[in-house]
Amino acid sequence: MLIRIGYELGVQCPAPTPIIAALEVRPERRVDLVREETAQLTPHVPSSIYTDQFGNRCRRFIAPAGDTTIRYDAIIADSGEYDPVNPMIGEVPIADLPDDALVYMLGSRYCDTDLMMDTAWNLFGHIAPGWQRVQAICDYVHNRISFGYSYARSTRTAGQAYEERVGVCRDFAHLAITMCRCMNIPARYTNGFLGDIGVPKDPAPMDFSAWFEAYLEGGWYTFDARHNKPRMGRVVVAYGRDATDVPLIHTFGPHRLTTFKVFTDELEPEEARRILAQSEMRVREAA
Repeated sequence: MLIRIGYELGVQCPAPTPIIAALEVRPERRVDLVREETAQLTPHVPSSIYTDQFGNRCRRFIAPAGDTTIRYDAIIADSGEYDPVNPMIGEVPIADLPDDALVYMLGSRYCDTDLMMDTAWNLFGHIAPGWQRVQAICDYVHNRISFGYSYARSTRTAGQAYEERVGVCRDFAHLAITMCRCMNIPARYTNGFLGDIGVPKDPAPMDFSAWFEAYLEGGWYTFDARHNKPRMGRVVVAYGRDATDVPLIHTFGPHRLTTFKVFTDELEPEEARRILAQSEMRVREAA
């Protein structure tokens, strides 16, 4: 399938303000891009791309005083397959974990493992290690937290989400990640595009989504405590320890968000065939 992804974000700054935007498709998925328009900044200001310590593509620029808008539009190919499910997969002993997975075992800004350790072991210590344990964590978090956009709060930690029992997708992810880490399972925060593909349309405006990945036998696997069922059409933008590492935009100074539009839509088969044919023609002409 082909999926159109994109966004329009507007900020208003009282003075020239450096900004980092973590809104670029992860390098692993860039091979799937069929068409991409480079992010457009209005007014036009120079920008550059760098790769952060987690392998995410980040754009940095200085927003002038006043209004600045960043727009992006792309079409990406996707397998159309649902998130894999394999309850037979086990955990990886700590001694056998790859070096780059170890950082995802530690507490972080929003994942307060030191406060949640006893709770996690009391809840999940009796569950079989591996996929079943991670899924049990997802089931628990899904049932404990009530979702609502009005519950959003940028300072809420996993422990606070556990106590308050409300939150948005990042809170579901943070609490599940924290529980996994307490159980010695590496878990990383993931954000990206997730449209209403293969599920009933949500009447609420489209947003970026947050979920997480757990490291089990064979590598990293996708889990989503908020939706708690396999989904199709995920497009990863960034990985990190938690939301601290991958804010959509980080401004080094005060700002006001004036526009926030996100779209993630599966193209109709006829339009998808036409775009693929045009892409193949461009490839042949370039050769």
